This record gives sequence, structure tokens and C-alpha cells, in this order.
Amino acid sequence: MNKIHTVIATLLISLSFFAQAPEKISYQAVLRDASNTLLTSTTVGMQISILQGSTTGSSVYTETHSAATNNNGLISVEIGTGTVTSGTFANIDWATGTYFVKTETDPAGGTTYTITGTSQLLSAPYALHAKTAKTAESVTGSLSGTATGQLQSWDNTNSEWVIVANTPNEGATLQMISGVPTWTGGTPPPAIGDFQDGGIVFYVADEPTDLDGDGNLDTGLVCAVMDQNGGATTQWEQTPYTVTGATSFDIGGGATNTDAIIATINGSYPYAAGIARAYNGGGYTDWFLPSEGELQLMANHKATIDTAASNNGGSNLVSAYYWSSSEWASSNAKVYHLGNNSSGATQRSSSTYFVRAVRAF
Repeated sequence: MNKIHTVIATLLISLSFFAQAPEKISYQAVLRDASNTLLTSTTVGMQISILQGSTTGSSVYTETHSAATNNNGLISVEIGTGTVTSGTFANIDWATGTYFVKTETDPAGGTTYTITGTSQLLSAPYALHAKTAKTAESVTGSLSGTATGQLQSWDNTNSEWVIVANTPNEGATLQMISGVPTWTGGTPPPAIGDFQDGGIVFYVADEPTDLDGDGNLDTGLVCAVMDQNGGATTQWEQTPYTVTGATSFDIGGGATNTDAIIATINGSYPYAAGIARAYNGGGYTDWFLPSEGELQLMANHKATIDTAASNNGGSNLVSAYYWSSSEWASSNAKVYHLGNNSSGATQRSSSTYFVRAVRAF
């Protein structure tokens, strides 16, 4: 018996969520005869079966095609659109096991199949299962939320998974409201400007992550409702200068920077990181001096923070430079202007700037 000599390693998924456009799998193969000669520009008869479990498994679906190869011997058919001889393509449960495509070809264009080949369906067809799950979500209308819950949906246009809704809270239910996934019940997810965990929310992570280096997952960052040090400016440190290793400029770097500064300087005099750590707003003792990146976030949301601070007995962020915990060389540190959203680097002892502590929640 002759065999297909080469099968192009591409099985493409084309999905539709509309009844008039059938589900299908695009299948391509290069056909050769017994003498290894390409079957070019030839109309062939083809029978395609979906086998479950193994190359010799039972057929759950079979259809036939009459199709022509091109001048390179390539044939292209869409499984799911042929003449059905058994089974229902739309009823295949792609999640229940491994599936294989068996092709049988008659080079003369009839049904006397003399060329056979079998190849395994890999990950792509399981997008069909994703489509089924998405449909079920739309039909049932709700999903239970979890502490780190996310609902993902298959985007057929871009062929990728996308997050359509998420919540960090227990007890919420996801419902389709006017076609929009919406969390209801439970505790609403935190939002910029909310007052909670001792401060004002100015950053909410896309997913829970460790933002203060304590090994626990956090939801976001809050800043104090007022400047520390009684609203007066202070130094970053006094001379002689000490290299602290507080070199993170990123979101999530302020806490470890502050730990490094305090461990190295350990001074009894007022200094920015020590003042931030000494703050105990809301009864918390894990406040820290923000990194440059965290100060930038505060600048981005200054108006919202100021409104929330006013509503909670605090004071506005000053349109001036604030100390970050990000060290810059042996004698300088980064500062950030919360009014014009700009950064700089300045001497740590001869300059004095404001301090606003933050913490992770």
C-alpha cells in the first residue's frame, strides 16, 4: 500500500461562534505516489477520519472530499466541511482524550483509496474546546470568584487567550450583564483612591504579587494620608556617605531598598527611610520609603490621592520633590517631583526633601 510521503506540520484552527459558519480544521498535506513522484495538479478523492485514543482507535467522525493538488503536490482541505459519512464534527469532545487524523486518498479521484496516512492532532484543535467553554460561560451567565480569580476567554480574531474579568476577592460572582463580564456580590476589587489598609490605594497589581519582599502575595500599594516628619523636609542621610545597595528603581523595590538603607545607616538622626519606617498609620509598622517607580505612580494619580487624603483627614501631596529610596551612586539618591512628574538625582546630605511613606496590602 502506498503512503503519504510528507505531511506539512501545520494544522490550523478556524473557529466561529455563529451558526452559519461551521467549525473547521484546515489540513494540508503533500501527496506522492509509490515511485515518490509528486501528485501535481491532480483531482483526488479523500476520506478523512478523526480517530480517538490512538492511530488505530475508533473513528468518531468521517467525511469525504474531492480536492485538487497544486503544482507542488500540496492539497488543502477543511475538516468539518466535507460530505459526512459518520458522526457529527460539532459533537466531538476535544477535552476527553488524544485525537488523530487519518487520511485515505484515491489519486484517480474516486473512492478506491490507496494512499493512507495518520497524524496526531496536537494543541491547536483544543481551541475548539475553549470555544465550547466560552459558550457555556455565556449561556450559564455566572462563575464563582476566587481569591486570585481570573476569567479567560478565547479571542478568535487574534487567536489568543485574553482576560475578560478578574477579582482578588472571595465570594464574588461573575455575571454577563448586557454582554459584559461583571463581578457582583462579595467585596469589590480595590480601586485607585480607595482608603484601606491604613492608606490611599495608588497601585493595584494585575495579579497578586510580592510587593514588599516578605514572601507573601500582595494586591497593591497604599500611601500615607499625609507627609511624614510633620510635613517638613529632611535629609536622605548625613555624611560620611555610605553605599547602601538600595538600587531598585522599580515597583515593588521600595521595601527592600528601605531595609537595606536602615541596615546600613542605622542612624539616630532623622533620615528619610527611617522616618518612613517609623510611621504607624492604621496601626501598621511595615511602611517604607517608595522607590522612584513607586513615586512616579503616586505622581500619576496625585489628584485622586489628594481628594482621598482630604476626605480622610490628611493633606495633599506637595507639588515638589520627594525622596525615593533609590540610591544613585555613593553620594546621591533619586528624587521625584510629584507636581510636574519628573525625576532627578541629588546629594543625600546637603539637600532636604519631603517624605511620604507607602506600604503593600
